[in-house]
Amino acid sequence: MKKPILLFLLLCATITLSAQVKVANIFTDNMVLQAHKPIKIWGTAKKGENLKVSLGKQEKKTKANKHGNWIVEFPALDYGDPCDINIIGDKNRIQLSNILIGEVWLCSGQSNMAMRVNAGGGQVYNYKNEENNANYPNIRSFNVKPNYSTSTNVDIEGTWEICSPATVSDFSAVAYFFAREIHNKTGLPIGIINSSWGGTDIETWISSNAFDTLPSLFKERYKQVYEIGVDSILKQNANNKKAFTELVTNDIGIEEEWQKINLDTDSWKEMAIPQEWSNTDLADFDGAVWFRYTLNIADKDAGKPAIINLGKIDDDDITWINGVEIGKTEGAGHDRSYNIPANILKAGANSIVVKVMDGRGAGGFTGTPNELYITTEEGQYSLAGNWLYKETVSSKGFNFIDGEPNICNSLLYNAMIDPIKSFAIKGVIWYQGENNAGAAFNYRTLFPLLINDWRSKWNDSLPFYWVQLASFMHKSEQPPTYDHWAELREAQNLTLSLEKTGQAVTTDIGDANDIHPRNKQDVGKRLALIALNKDFNIKDIVYSGPTYRSMEKKDNKIIITFDNTENGIIVKNRYGYIEGFSIAGKDQKFVWAKAKLIDKDKIMVYSESISNPIAVRYCWEINPDVNFYNSSELPASPFRRDNWKLDTQKD
Repeated sequence: MKKPILLFLLLCATITLSAQVKVANIFTDNMVLQAHKPIKIWGTAKKGENLKVSLGKQEKKTKANKHGNWIVEFPALDYGDPCDINIIGDKNRIQLSNILIGEVWLCSGQSNMAMRVNAGGGQVYNYKNEENNANYPNIRSFNVKPNYSTSTNVDIEGTWEICSPATVSDFSAVAYFFAREIHNKTGLPIGIINSSWGGTDIETWISSNAFDTLPSLFKERYKQVYEIGVDSILKQNANNKKAFTELVTNDIGIEEEWQKINLDTDSWKEMAIPQEWSNTDLADFDGAVWFRYTLNIADKDAGKPAIINLGKIDDDDITWINGVEIGKTEGAGHDRSYNIPANILKAGANSIVVKVMDGRGAGGFTGTPNELYITTEEGQYSLAGNWLYKETVSSKGFNFIDGEPNICNSLLYNAMIDPIKSFAIKGVIWYQGENNAGAAFNYRTLFPLLINDWRSKWNDSLPFYWVQLASFMHKSEQPPTYDHWAELREAQNLTLSLEKTGQAVTTDIGDANDIHPRNKQDVGKRLALIALNKDFNIKDIVYSGPTYRSMEKKDNKIIITFDNTENGIIVKNRYGYIEGFSIAGKDQKFVWAKAKLIDKDKIMVYSESISNPIAVRYCWEINPDVNFYNSSELPASPFRRDNWKLDTQKD
């Protein structure tokens, strides 16, 4: 009889535990609650259970409904000293302490918002200095654990962290620098909720009821998913991805030990390294590729410890030297820097082997030539040059999407936004769009839809500020007629027609070789300038660079007048030349234009080859030249003054 009794007691304990009062996971010690807005606190308990909830000196009584859910609402509070939350039920009590009343911002988007201050080896400029000086106990961060769901009946996971040198490395970099700027200017407590996921489409962040209002062309990409069922598709995708991952991990290169020093490489091809695969025979390849390089080491460095730097690699790598594994990293955007132990390097030829594994999109070595080298006590050896390479496993035939949240609309909204829609916030900052550049024209509809969707869920006309796509990849030799990133930036510009919106222009602080530029300090600061002016009423703060006002044609020249020039346009060029303009005639063929400042707010644009210019564009390419600013050193916003059909615009 002992075993049945024991099982019965365990069952009772489980039932008792499940009936305990719980609070939603957004509520933890060290949190920040939004000032000047009603504060809702909610959770679960036993059906019909009576509860007492206190916030500081205020107390509310409530009862769990028939589904076991409860919620209370407290009047708005002013900024003040730390307080506690106490929740008392029949079986247990919850106490949350060191809570601040301040300004809370939801920070969302894809990888450039998700990018941490120092995740995986130092992603932002001067990260060590940033870490060491991060003594801001009144800045708090909550990182929402990435998750997706086909329904909204889920809770988030995470905890509030106090900003310190020990914790800041895990803060969203953009969100942290945004919060720091506001905190330094106002002295107010700032809370940042980082709910972001790299490589995601905007569609997955929009609620299903909002997405359902769209025309059918927006839903065409999900037709098969709707027919088969999201859960079935996700399960099938997970199984296919698992099979691919297992084969990539244990490919023929591992089986045959391609890292060995003496290996027959007659069948291997050659590639200049570093470069992304997009301009090579591997342009459409996802999977595993092995790279080999032979480096001659001087006698004086033989046998001594050293460091190998490989720059960034997309996505994962394993690195061997002379057959010995010396390091591996998962995830794109991280610098590869590995210690080489003593007695690995030898005089003469040394074999360097790197297995690169890419799940989707462009892959390969994405750094710059000066980032690939081996450093010894005596000097440095460059690793840039021609490497041998050979593919093993390709994703073709496995039929999976690497990035499950993009399989269907609303999956991230359900799991990472909806659970906190009752949590009062000041506003939203957003950094996303790279993933939607291929369908940039649709972003004109999707982005305003998302903003209005989230505002309706909070029942609040929230301020919504975003980062315009930064510069990336190589510069165009000739003005492009079509450019998807330029088209996406235009969609972002058009969204400024919504009330309480703002845009941080970053075309001058991107990185041609990295889709995740390291200068997140200026990104966060430029977003903060908007909030400080608009939401904290510091009107002497300038938050926008020059923006197009009007144009006038005079003979073969176009005179453009700008707003937001403050004390006049500044040209960052020793000769006063303004870069980034192109013009075209009726044939719609653009040429680079000459441009010069003719007044504090006027620029004259022309080209000897265009006698009758009718269209002008500025910064209309993925990596434009940017060298004119206003007196607050904020860059001019990209624009075009034609209505010719775009590449992503469908009939």
